[in-house]
Amino acid sequence: MPLEMNREVFITCAVTGSGGTQDRSPHVPRSPEQIADSAIAAAKAGAAIVHCHVRDPKNGAPARDPHLYREVTERIRESEVDVVLNLTAGMGGDLVFGHPGSPLPLQDGTDMVGAEERLAHIRDCLPEICTLDCGTMNFAEADYVMTNTPGMLRAMGGMMTDLGVKPEIEAFDTGHLWLAKQLVSEGIITSPALVQLCMGIPWGAPDDLNTFMAMVNNVPGEWHWSAFSIGRNEMPYVAAAVLAGGNVRVGLEDNLWLDKGKLATNEALVERAVALIEAMGAKVIGPQAVRERLGLVKRAPQ
Repeated sequence: MPLEMNREVFITCAVTGSGGTQDRSPHVPRSPEQIADSAIAAAKAGAAIVHCHVRDPKNGAPARDPHLYREVTERIRESEVDVVLNLTAGMGGDLVFGHPGSPLPLQDGTDMVGAEERLAHIRDCLPEICTLDCGTMNFAEADYVMTNTPGMLRAMGGMMTDLGVKPEIEAFDTGHLWLAKQLVSEGIITSPALVQLCMGIPWGAPDDLNTFMAMVNNVPGEWHWSAFSIGRNEMPYVAAAVLAGGNVRVGLEDNLWLDKGKLATNEALVERAVALIEAMGAKVIGPQAVRERLGLVKRAPQ
């Protein structure tokens, strides 16, 4: 398949994530105010979309409290900076097993709830986009499994569609794209779908270019997609995604460093991505152009 470079690129900034990074950099935002301020700064730097998790303001641990999402949402929407809001819906599917010789009972860190509860903040905040992790996967941390069964994904995908919130299909391997295409064929998710290719996250798709192109080639041609990798490969994947015809994601969820020995901020990562994209001869587009491309409608919470 020949490469067709994307000449009009949108940038997503993944602002804080749910990983244990809160004590590794002072720039990882914790409170709703910090998360919103960092998202706004990223938008000013050129991000058309901000992808937001929330954290416990006291200790920075990942959280999924609807009131925290509501505060982040309101702070971003009340600012004078326009940006497309993308909230995670990935929390609430965590299983942590015990020792291999005695895996049950499930251990501390397990957080498995139903589809309605997983989407409570989406129903309340009505972002333009929310994520749908399209498969179950082993993660690097001990015996933790991110659990997204076909039944759960059908339920969540249907609820997102009914709410008028566009799912961003997060695909960590080719099988996740296979399931996403099935959800579209069943009418649970509308086409053209939106996909985020998540590369280099143990133990999903490795971020070598052969695997990346296998992922790209499994995205239907009429769909919209972005891609990212983590750590030191975050910026190389800005170039790779644009060259392969896609859009890009950067942010502190995926990488804490701007250069060797220099911690990043979200806005600095976005500025670096803008410079790379423009150096390749492409244009960075803004939030209104993204809404028109993806068919999004900006709404206020109910």
